[in-house]
Parts: sequence; C-alpha cells; structure tokens
Amino acid sequence: MKRWAAGAVLMASVASLLVATPAHADAVRDQQYWLQEYGIEAAWTVTKGAGVTIAIIDTGVDGTVTELVGAVTGGTDFSGKGAPNGQRPVGDDNPAHGTLVASLAAGRGTGADSGVLGAAPAANILAISIGFTGGPISSDDQIAQAVRYAVDQGADVINLSLTRETLDWPLSWDSAFLYAMQNDVVVVAAAGNRGSGTTSVGAPATMPGVLTVAGVDVNGVASFNASTQGITISVSAPSEDLVGVAPGGSHVLWNGTSGATPIVAGIVALVRAAHPELDAANVINRIVKTAHDTGAPGTDAIYGYGLIDAEDAVKARIPLVDKNPMGSLAEWITIYRRAASTPVPLPTSSETSTPAPVPNAAPDAAGPASPFGTLLPTVSMLRNVGVPLAIYAIFLTILAAWGLAVWRRFRSTRETE
Repeated sequence: MKRWAAGAVLMASVASLLVATPAHADAVRDQQYWLQEYGIEAAWTVTKGAGVTIAIIDTGVDGTVTELVGAVTGGTDFSGKGAPNGQRPVGDDNPAHGTLVASLAAGRGTGADSGVLGAAPAANILAISIGFTGGPISSDDQIAQAVRYAVDQGADVINLSLTRETLDWPLSWDSAFLYAMQNDVVVVAAAGNRGSGTTSVGAPATMPGVLTVAGVDVNGVASFNASTQGITISVSAPSEDLVGVAPGGSHVLWNGTSGATPIVAGIVALVRAAHPELDAANVINRIVKTAHDTGAPGTDAIYGYGLIDAEDAVKARIPLVDKNPMGSLAEWITIYRRAASTPVPLPTSSETSTPAPVPNAAPDAAGPASPFGTLLPTVSMLRNVGVPLAIYAIFLTILAAWGLAVWRRFRSTRETE
C-alpha cells in the first residue's frame, strides 16, 4: 500500500555501511521502502523496463557487482582516467557515486528476496564516466560530449545526478541537450542538496525540458538536507535512508537527490517500456500528471507537481500533449541566446554563457543539498586551498603594515636630525 504524506519543506552523501537488522527477509531488501510505497512494485505487474536503456553520466559504474551483472550493456569514458567501457570508478571525492546511482535505477538484486533492486530492474545501463576536476577537457565539455554520446548509443533516458550550482549553463550544453531532446531522449536531473552546499536548483536542473527531481524523507516530507528547491522542480522522490551498491559489492545507506533521481529515471524507463508509442514529452507528462500533489496546492518550488507514483504513471489513462510540460529548450535558445535552435557540433572548448533569464529559474530560496560531482569548488577544496591562502594574505598584510610603520619611523627620525 502506498503511503502519501502531506509535507512542509524540502544530491547526495553516503551515510554508512548498511548494518544488518532482524527482518523477515533480507536486511538490504527490507530497507527499500520506496519500492512498495511509491507504486514501483505495482508497476512491475506491467513491466520491469526491459528493452529500455538508461545512460548514467557520472563517476563510472562497476558492472561486476552482483546487482549490476548483465545490466551494463555499454559505455565509455570522457575523464581520461577511466576504463574504455566506463566501468572503472573515477574521481577522488566519491568514485562510488556512479555505481550507487546505477543500482537505484536498474539493480537486479542478488536473489529473489535479497540485494538492491532498481526501479527498473530489467532496464539496461549505459555507463559513462566523467571527471569533475577539469583536465585537458573541462567538466562542462565532458558532460556535453557524454550527453551526445548517450544519444548516439541509443539511450532512452539520461540520468544526471550532478549540479553545476549555477542557474546558467555553458553554450556547449545548449547544443548537446537540444540534441538529446530532439532525438526523443528524456533527461532527468537532480535538484541538488542543501546539505552539500546548494541553496537553490542549479543547471542542468534549470534547463527547460529537463525532468528535475527533488527529495523527500521516509514520510514523504520535503527533505531539509537531502534536497533543494526551485521553480524548475518537476516531481519529488525519496532522498533519505536510501540503500545502494558501492564498487566491490558493499551496501551503503545514503541520502540525497543523487539517489532520488535514478529512482525517477527508472520509473521513466518503466513508462517507456509500457508505452513505446509515446514521445519524450508525453512520457514526462505522465510522470508529472500522475504525481500526488503535496504541499501548496498545484505546482510549487518544493515538491513540483508532487510525489511520484510509478503505478499510475504506467497504468493511468492520461490525455496526450503536444508540448513538454517542463518547457522547450529550443524556444529558450531562440529567445534568450538569439540563436538558431539547431544542434551544432561541439567546440573544442566551451564558452560559459553570460547570465541570461532562465525560465523557471529558482530564486535564492533555501533548499537542501547538492549532488556528488559538483562542478564548483567543494567544501574540502575551499578548506584545503582557500583557508591557507587567506592565512597567507593576512600574514602578508601584517608584514606590509609593519614595514610601512618602520619606514615612516625611520623617515621621521631622519627629518628631526
């Protein structure tokens, strides 16, 4: 039975290794409350997502863990540090991130009643590893190239559990994301986490046409730390007390919209499998129109259209639409870039856009946290680099002031002689 709770307020941090507790079945499986409460198990009576491909653009996916054996059917690396098939975790901050994300989208479990099951346990994973610390190719351009690659490899859904932490985005993303949308691919992005330093929704979650996911706690109430807010939010999904699979096969409890996003990407895969006749706009429309309105009546900056309902998204009768309810990137480019809304080849290096009005852009309102893989300086970077620089600056200022005082005294002494 699904549990829906009215809420108040509200990507991802690993909490701890999962500790087994007495249960009627497997401790890991028992932790996955969202499978029943959000209609996912009920939707499986129709489909489990077979034939649909979800591209995970992240830190790489370890396809050797039991839950993901057979799920990863392709991939590549754009970081320059990963494996050619995208299955070697990369990065210093959280290389496990991509594997955790993939497990929540399409994990197959370790048995009938054990291990992690993704929202679409029969879907395929396209593992695309990228780096978040720059290099020969900027993180922005890696993401743009990864999006295009995913489209060319036949992805039906693209999962982006990351944020740029800015309302705007680089010009290279215009063309790449437009390429995805004009090729009928659903792009799902995390709203971000306040607990990770994100105060409002950032790109790609601010881009028109993207299905943006906010997070709620186990009671369906907006998560204070494991989500953020903004008027581009589409739907809300569980973002707290999530259990996923890390490289090597360990099970981890974690929080954040990094986890809520692949749950929704998996539900998108279920809809695409159940309704292959629908284009991306109508797939997104089914997701948002079957969400349970929560918080303020109608759409809002905390829950979007409301809490996801996989069963209704798959089974309900929903009228067709002509346009993506989350907006049109093509129209935005035409109006705000004053450019043709036609995908063009990627440049060798991207130019960051000047801030332009972002339709549905979130105001500076409080929200939860940002996903792993932030493209801006992290707290540790600021601590390890910014603080020492500040200390040096203060020391030099004091030294300069002392030198000036000595010089003035010396000059004054000479003038009185």
